[in-house]
Amino acid sequence: MTMERKNFDRPDDRTTFDHGLVDLVHTSQSTVGKAVLEPGWRWSEHVKPIVKTEWCQENHVGFIVSGRLRIRMSNGDELELGPGDVGIIPPGHDGWVVGDEPVVSIEWAGVADFAKL
Repeated sequence: MTMERKNFDRPDDRTTFDHGLVDLVHTSQSTVGKAVLEPGWRWSEHVKPIVKTEWCQENHVGFIVSGRLRIRMSNGDELELGPGDVGIIPPGHDGWVVGDEPVVSIEWAGVADFAKL
């Protein structure tokens, strides 16, 4: 095994959608993503039309760098994540940016196929 270094200034892939983007870096061990979600972003408004599922079906594991993200599960449970929080968000959810600050998150699960057909 050799050491590797990747930088989000030069992502391997970028997915853009209204009010947001996801940059990906791929290593021999995993894919890591950086999402930037602008104020006004909501999964059910800006990503649902792309993926055509009722709820987000990704299992997200990540860290919130900045901003606040509110999550509502299909069963009605809600959770809000903010700077410094590590969150696990199972499939079957909607999410949206809370407030006027963009959400920046780093994810190591559930990000590789986010907002893709």
